[in-house]
Amino acid sequence: MNDMRRTMLWVVFSMSLFLLYDGWNKANGKPSLFSPVAVTKPAAAPAAGSAAGSAAVPAVGASAVLPSSTLPTSTAGATPASVPAPLPSSAPVATQSEKITITTDVVKATLDTQGGDVVRLELLKQLDHTDRTKNTVVFDQSTERLYKAQTGLIPAPGGAALPNHLTRMALVQGDMPGERVLKAGANELQVKFESPDVGGAKLVKTFTFKRGDYVVAVKHEVVNTGAAPINPQLYLQLLRDGNAPAGESSFYFTFTGPAVYTDAAKFTKVDFKTIEKHKAGEKLEHDTAADNGWVAMVQHYFASAWMLGAAADEKRPREFFTKKVATNEYSVGMLVPLGSLEPGASKTLESRLFVGPQEENKLSAMAPGLELVKDYGWFTILAKPLFWLLTQLHTFLGNWGWSIVALVVCLKLAFYWLNATAYRSMAKMKSIGPKIAEMRERLKDKPQQMQQEMMRIYKEEKVNPLGGCLPIFVQMPFFIALYWVLLSSVEMRNAPWIGWITDLSAKDPYFILPILMTLTSLLQTWLNPTPPDPMQAKMMWIMPLIFSVMFFVFPAGLVLYWLTNNILSIAQQYLINKRMGVLGK
Repeated sequence: MNDMRRTMLWVVFSMSLFLLYDGWNKANGKPSLFSPVAVTKPAAAPAAGSAAGSAAVPAVGASAVLPSSTLPTSTAGATPASVPAPLPSSAPVATQSEKITITTDVVKATLDTQGGDVVRLELLKQLDHTDRTKNTVVFDQSTERLYKAQTGLIPAPGGAALPNHLTRMALVQGDMPGERVLKAGANELQVKFESPDVGGAKLVKTFTFKRGDYVVAVKHEVVNTGAAPINPQLYLQLLRDGNAPAGESSFYFTFTGPAVYTDAAKFTKVDFKTIEKHKAGEKLEHDTAADNGWVAMVQHYFASAWMLGAAADEKRPREFFTKKVATNEYSVGMLVPLGSLEPGASKTLESRLFVGPQEENKLSAMAPGLELVKDYGWFTILAKPLFWLLTQLHTFLGNWGWSIVALVVCLKLAFYWLNATAYRSMAKMKSIGPKIAEMRERLKDKPQQMQQEMMRIYKEEKVNPLGGCLPIFVQMPFFIALYWVLLSSVEMRNAPWIGWITDLSAKDPYFILPILMTLTSLLQTWLNPTPPDPMQAKMMWIMPLIFSVMFFVFPAGLVLYWLTNNILSIAQQYLINKRMGVLGK
């Protein structure tokens, strides 16, 4: 039975090493068995106008900027439509578009008159993870990053091309290029773009930025300027490269990629490699049609999402798509039919664009299920109440570091008697350690008799070899869930604790916490029963040293959590060992 306990520990150790190796592969662009990263090497671009998952999905999202008058007519599945075709990023620019910068108290956004796209968005309250002299940039269109929000129209089958994200638009209000700033005392700032007459239609986009808000209201007004009815559809999409965010650790993995939410299928993540491999006609992993839901792009700590804005549109039918646009360019979006417009008529659709930090409580108020972009993995059911408790402690303590310490104390108190049972069992194992070692040496050439004698000793001493393992395994899901809470919570970014710890989401700059973590792990090993097998005994001392490697690069908040847990465990185990007279044996 003692061998079984050691075997279980070896299994945990081996799995941990495997997960570390798998995380290293993912961080370096190599294949992973669980969460493959996107293929970033050159690959053949899909045919112009191809679509994935729906006959009505537009071939939108090319990063090239060409006049809409040059757009070819293509098909989406079996339905012909004049839509922008995927074009390589290096395509020549016909004319230079203008950039309009909007600055509020929380965001600095850049809008392009080419389609009215949001091509850059900087979060003014969030410092960059790798360079604390700069702010975090989510949307960007540069040589290092492609990530932006696009909208436009596609026509009914056989109809003429309509204004889309490649159409040159004019700035309406004030007609002033350059930068606009939300003035003191003002609560919102608007900017409006108007397209020329394309295919007998005009598209007017109105962006409304509000003070203290990461949600941008985007109103689309479609006007039929022609002599015949039109039946347009509006697409809202997020376009992104498949590269991991800068500064991601090689020792832990967080999801980066598209997500689709509907009431029926709930939250569905779609990794870039799945999109890369998808073939026309194959079923997609996410819902493709519903009368509710939203689409998002997710990364560590931050997300962007398109949602419909007006209450009247909550049950409006829509279609969802994820697709590869070009080499290492992927999109996720929704397609919303606007219905028939007679000549001279107009229709308006309100939408919302969220780009910001994954603040769980605020996300849940924006749209059903939006808080799920904060990825807790398999332990969401435990992680959510733990995060709630952590926020309550922070309300009282006012410091996230001390809130982490307090939360671990609460968990240790909740499991006090379960831990006490485990530590008493280990203390008993420690007390009979010399007797087991002597017996193993005496019967080392008689393994069958050795096992029988060992079982006899356990029975006489009333020792359960697994008594120290089972209570710990019961608690493991709670502590793993807390691990994901601390890893996923944007509240830890730039949050100080004491002295040298100025950012709980960054590694300890002086490695004090990891060193203390290593020392406490070695002290725990000393308090635990010594394995009779000399090789196992050596490995029990080596394992904490091996595990300590990852703690030197882990965020300080995670190390603080493990260190606090170790110290409390040592204190409880020390008292029990002392009470049972096995200290130092």
